[in-house]
Amino acid sequence: MNALHVELNRLLGIMDDLRLKCPWDQKQTLESLRHLTLEETYELSDALLKKDVNQIEAELGDLLLHIVFYCKIGSEQDHFTLQSVIQRLCEKLIQRHPHIYGNVTVHSAEEVTSNWEKIKLKENGRLSKGLLSGVPNSMPALLKAYRMQEKAASVGFDWPELSRVWDKFYEELEEFKTELKHGNQKQKTEELGDLLFTLVNVARHAGINPIDALDSTNAKFKNRIAFIEKQLELQNQKMEDQPLDALETLWNQAKND
Repeated sequence: MNALHVELNRLLGIMDDLRLKCPWDQKQTLESLRHLTLEETYELSDALLKKDVNQIEAELGDLLLHIVFYCKIGSEQDHFTLQSVIQRLCEKLIQRHPHIYGNVTVHSAEEVTSNWEKIKLKENGRLSKGLLSGVPNSMPALLKAYRMQEKAASVGFDWPELSRVWDKFYEELEEFKTELKHGNQKQKTEELGDLLFTLVNVARHAGINPIDALDSTNAKFKNRIAFIEKQLELQNQKMEDQPLDALETLWNQAKND
């Protein structure tokens, strides 16, 4: 038995102990773990953005624990086991990579993605459920827009060039500006949604992941606000007491810091 098998068996043994002896672990269900898993996923995302390999390793361990935990509960209820989960994953990977395990030829990553989506649609009768049936309703809106557009593009429903997407963006921008002046709240909200959806499409065509772009801007904004707060703290002052022009001056300083 190699080192990997030793550590995996050790983890499974610890999970058995926790489920048997720990009141908190005994109380958990598939449903109760959901929000905790989402939290761990975001913590991993933060570590990846920071490129902190030590934290990435730790967060991957936390996610692995959740997978083992789900499988433990599933086995108790005779639904699934870690072995069945891994077996199903292996079969899916082989089936969706016919260019590796079959006789299909591909020449680009885009062709691989397109084949993946087409095979996915045919599995388990999912073709009748629709192209976007696999996009979770609970997925964050920005990511959901990006994934739906990717899936539509994989079957050819996409603008052929970026210029057409820009035309659509400016069209949606004018419609939003019109509704801001004359529309009710529902109409304003719908048009803003259309504008944001189209901007995601612009990013996708430009080869930019909009989630990464917005995460980067969020971090930049956070750092600049922290800079402003720090400068004001040195003067025993607070942001809420400052006029806008003073805050803008500090903002520009933060940009050059």
